[in-house]
Amino acid sequence: MALDKPYLDVPGTTIFDAEQSRKGYWLNQFCMSLMKAENRARFKAGERTYLDEWAMTEEQKQAVLARDLNRCIAAGGNIYFLAKIGATDGKSFQQMAGSMTGMTEEEYRNMMIAGGRSVEGNRRTGENGDAQANRQPQGRAGQNKAGV
Repeated sequence: MALDKPYLDVPGTTIFDAEQSRKGYWLNQFCMSLMKAENRARFKAGERTYLDEWAMTEEQKQAVLARDLNRCIAAGGNIYFLAKIGATDGKSFQQMAGSMTGMTEEEYRNMMIAGGRSVEGNRRTGENGDAQANRQPQGRAGQNKAGV
């Protein structure tokens, strides 16, 4: 019997549950390997070669290579493990979080200082809040990628 997952209707949110944990096991294990300096050096010297040592899906590998953290999360990655990739690249957690919203680091920091996103319009998929899929990515960084 499948579990009822009412949280799947939260816009812009992937809940790291048991299913996501199983899906992302090798992706997260790869991330944890980056805690060792010698593994970080090997990864930076040949990213694809190092990734191919892990039993990750091709989608997971491509998401890592593209540094697309939203894709990594959809593929079972846990943000606390994925932070090891950012650290390997010399990125702060704030820079990483900003990249996930399409915001610049400054826009993301200012949004968080102002209290984060409003829950108004963001409680369920299909509302008109700024976390809805049709409103992503947002901010100058996301607009620049889209050529806007």
